[in-house]
Amino acid sequence: MIDIKDITPGQSYACKFKVEHMLDEDGNLSFGEGSIFELGTYEGLGIIMQRDTEQRLVRVKDEATSKEFVLSYDSIWDVDDVEWADAR
Repeated sequence: MIDIKDITPGQSYACKFKVEHMLDEDGNLSFGEGSIFELGTYEGLGIIMQRDTEQRLVRVKDEATSKEFVLSYDSIWDVDDVEWADAR
């Protein structure tokens, strides 16, 4: 694993993250569809899109939903290199 402070600009990285968000009854992210949802903790795997070292924030794109979140360094862990592969 890599410390978020040690990542190299221009390289691709992913991390696990958690965020408070509206969830459906199955614990999946809810975007207003359906009638049953509540605030809860969502955990996901995301690509780090941007990092702000002064404010200790990262913008992460969730792999499962493509939704982007701005998170504090405290809300991410298991930062590692991304190895892109051709899906053929």
